[in-house]
Amino acid sequence: MEKKNISRRSFLKMLGAGTLATTATLVGCKDKKKEAVADEYKNQVEPPVGKMTFRTNPLTGDKVSLLGYGMMRLPTKVDNSDEFDQDMINKQVDYAIEHGLNYFDTSPVYCQGKSERCTGIALSRHKRSEYFVATKLSNFNRDFWSREKSIEMYHNSLKELQVDYIDYYLLHAVGGSMEEFNGRYVDNGIMEFLMAERQAGRIRNLGFSFHGRKSIFDEVLSRHEQYHWDFCQIELNYLDWDFANEINSGNVDASYLYDELQKRNIPAVIMEPLLGGRLVNLPQYLMMELKQKAPSRSVASWAFRYAGTPKGVLTVLSGMTYMEHLKDNLLSYSPLQPLTEKEMNYLHGEIARKIVGLENIPCNDCKYCMPCPYGIDIPAVFVHYNKCKNEGSLPMGSGDPEYRKQRRQYLISLDRAVPRDRQPDHCIQCGQCEPHCPQGIRIPRELAKIDQMIEEMKQNNS
Repeated sequence: MEKKNISRRSFLKMLGAGTLATTATLVGCKDKKKEAVADEYKNQVEPPVGKMTFRTNPLTGDKVSLLGYGMMRLPTKVDNSDEFDQDMINKQVDYAIEHGLNYFDTSPVYCQGKSERCTGIALSRHKRSEYFVATKLSNFNRDFWSREKSIEMYHNSLKELQVDYIDYYLLHAVGGSMEEFNGRYVDNGIMEFLMAERQAGRIRNLGFSFHGRKSIFDEVLSRHEQYHWDFCQIELNYLDWDFANEINSGNVDASYLYDELQKRNIPAVIMEPLLGGRLVNLPQYLMMELKQKAPSRSVASWAFRYAGTPKGVLTVLSGMTYMEHLKDNLLSYSPLQPLTEKEMNYLHGEIARKIVGLENIPCNDCKYCMPCPYGIDIPAVFVHYNKCKNEGSLPMGSGDPEYRKQRRQYLISLDRAVPRDRQPDHCIQCGQCEPHCPQGIRIPRELAKIDQMIEEMKQNNS
């Protein structure tokens, strides 16, 4: 059972190969995905130039675009999905900057470890004054808790990004435990090192991104007087505002996180405004409800306007793979039309409550759980399950008149979405994935439930 004891370091090493393998298996679907995106935005208009909404960082005076570019879902080449399309990345970055977007967020572990390099190549073609770049100390692996390894990661980020200072530097994914926080940042003297780098101007703003428990958030925030947090990155959207804890016990409602930051005048950087696409891939009746209220706007624009409306939000991050995504999000913030109180209540009251009632698996497709040492494409399994459930095509039982039809559709569509050797029947319940899930999903349990459902379908073929 050597594989059961796979280290975090091995996970990070395997991140490239595992994700590349996933992408390669989906290459046959790539053109269809692109066609679907283009079809969704076929009537899209060009966003205006010079209309971007900016927020002023109260601590530094930075004029930051309300839309930030999350560089974690970069486009790959059409003819080789194993390779990132640098020309397209450059084109989209150029278009973003032309339309006022000036905040770019990356990490040493995004895109199989290639995001910082791709981002650096694209941004280095522009004046340094035209953009703010954010990256992270992603020293999850205990082997990287050492002072030397953490500092090496920091210096490598400067090298890959081709900059001599970082505008916004984050402690990545704080929230697991205080033992982990102290091990990664305090006991090894890294906090003193980072504060010295801030003092020297090589880090202009120092903060942390949060995924985890309320008690950890409170404790880390209580050290504000000691560390002087310049900003904090939190998950905020109209579902998580009041229902994060209800969806997954242990998660923290965004309303609490935001209010605590506001009390201390700490700017909030927002991640997951669409919950990894879950607030776009809604059941048809909810999508129609939103479209009826604003026929000229996309479903995604509701979520972006919601995330951008609170005054304490500095920027809202979005991972934009396609140019159509970039344009649509630019339209939402060029300029922002803040939601009214009535619209805000409608989203986190009526729409959010209906989504909670769906009881989906709260997977954001962030891929932090990947790669699985046994090859399972965990996010793809969950995304497919949620999609079928939202569409009402999930087989509900052999007594259902539609059971045979839906059973066949589910099994065929599963094989198309997830190769058979990457489906949940390969899970041995090792649990290596679970600690890395920002949403706190009990991944092995959910995989076992889906696997049981699939087996029952296969056996009940009458």
